[in-house]
Amino acid sequence: MSILAVIPARGGSKGVPRKNLRPVAGRPLIEWTIQQALDAEHDLDVVVSTDDEEIADVARAAGAEVPFLRPADLAQDTTATEPVVRHAIDELTARGRRPEAVMLLQATSPIRLPGTIDRAIAEFTASGADSMVGVVPQAPFLWWAGDDDTGPHADYDITARPRRQDLTARTLRYRETGSLYLTRTEVYEQLDNRLGGRVRLFVMDEVEGIDIDSEVDLGVADAELANLHRTAPQDIQDSPA
Repeated sequence: MSILAVIPARGGSKGVPRKNLRPVAGRPLIEWTIQQALDAEHDLDVVVSTDDEEIADVARAAGAEVPFLRPADLAQDTTATEPVVRHAIDELTARGRRPEAVMLLQATSPIRLPGTIDRAIAEFTASGADSMVGVVPQAPFLWWAGDDDTGPHADYDITARPRRQDLTARTLRYRETGSLYLTRTEVYEQLDNRLGGRVRLFVMDEVEGIDIDSEVDLGVADAELANLHRTAPQDIQDSPA
């Protein structure tokens, strides 16, 4: 199966300025996702979609392809991700390289354990799914605020509160990581959505659920990635900046 790995990286991030280029555990943030895609055993077509020349230069130095710069109208604060992926599909298709599926890897979720990407591809292929969403499990102890009439209510039976150790795959809840989506190309073309048709959950490790929206998140990701790679400090030092 031919798979296009799209890594969106807009230059004008607001919450954490220049987020995609911020150093995290010795590398620009975006480089972690690029390297994970390139390290996969499956031969992915790794493309960074950016509107920013500096990000493009860093992405190319890290080994990704940047065959186009994203137009300004697809790099606004209000731009959804789906049109960005569709643009990448259209650009590659025009070059005679239409993929069978698209793996969306968001650089702001930089932690993916060795083997995660290949495991996702294997599960996707074996399941016959049309789309797959990366998730992390969490306990169902969630509440809805409700309104003035109904008041708050729980997402579980408060009269039979389960013990954490008794939770099963069916009674857990699952949170999207934002890290990884794998979708047949026709789903994007027909639905303009990363999820559609037969959807499968791809359960990831809890540490892979870190998403960077603030300086605090950046510090957490820095510490976790440094810890994961502390046994190979030379790899981090020698990586292109």
